[in-house]
Amino acid sequence: MSPAVPPGPAASVAPIIVADVGGTFARVALAELRAGQPPRLSGLRRYQCAGYPSLAAILADFIGAAGQPLDTAVVAIAGLLEGDHLVNTNLPWPVSVQATKADAGLRALDLINDFEAVAHAIPHVQAETLVALNGHPPVASAWPALVLGPGTGLGAALRFQGGEQPVLASEAGHAALTAGNALELEILGRMQQRWAHVDQERILSGSGLMNLYPCLCDLRGSVPRWDSTEALIAAAHAGEDAVAVETLEVFSAWLGSLAGDLAITFGARSVYLVGGIPPRIAHFLHAGGFQARFLAKGVMGRVLAQVPVWRVEHGELGMLGAAVWHAARRERAVA
Repeated sequence: MSPAVPPGPAASVAPIIVADVGGTFARVALAELRAGQPPRLSGLRRYQCAGYPSLAAILADFIGAAGQPLDTAVVAIAGLLEGDHLVNTNLPWPVSVQATKADAGLRALDLINDFEAVAHAIPHVQAETLVALNGHPPVASAWPALVLGPGTGLGAALRFQGGEQPVLASEAGHAALTAGNALELEILGRMQQRWAHVDQERILSGSGLMNLYPCLCDLRGSVPRWDSTEALIAAAHAGEDAVAVETLEVFSAWLGSLAGDLAITFGARSVYLVGGIPPRIAHFLHAGGFQARFLAKGVMGRVLAQVPVWRVEHGELGMLGAAVWHAARRERAVA
């Protein structure tokens, strides 16, 4: 949660609803906006997406529980907005902006890409939530910053220091998966037998772990024992299944390779690893495979050695970023 804002003369406006909606869970909160200060979040509620018939139903439930008039919402959501329709492969229901606004009883509703929102929040991340994965970098941000995160899917965005358009959103999770060693080539070959297009999310996401694990089981001549991401990760941490351990090791290294590729591609000077999966596999990310593959880029390895990589222990960046995005747009409108 962003730090409490002390009372002061800074003008505030009526709170707005901010939400961070992924393929599995939605987090919804109130955001209080004060000029010149970070947004303050309160009243956080967590919803399981599959337990509700629509995004509008989640927002309406939150409004009903809030006990105060609310008519404006900004939703950070996985996917790409095309007109009124959200293109997404991980949500349990379709999303229409106009229908959601009407069904939830809202006057104003904006949908932005979830990683675009996270990138907007990066300047407000507190130092104590940052854990270094590469080198011993200073806490101060270096720009541009790559924001990368595996959760239900895989998101990525680029954050610049400032300007009217400080964030470049992307759909890097849907770019083609590439292999960096013989084992990954073999895994990729097997994935290509199942799908015509094998994108990054097929491996580097929560659902991707459940593609990677049975594939490794087949390669190692063992029978899969786990049928959920949660059970797989728990087994790997307990050390009770060698293939489960290998799955998280391969995943971490492959993610490090992608982070290095994207840092080179975008000229990133810092990397922030976010999303729902990294906190749950922190031990494996810090074991060395991630960093080794991040740096294994030939002559560019020396350059990447100077790029700080942070694992961010902050679960509310999407909501915070949605509030930051809204505040910046409002300031531009009145300027």
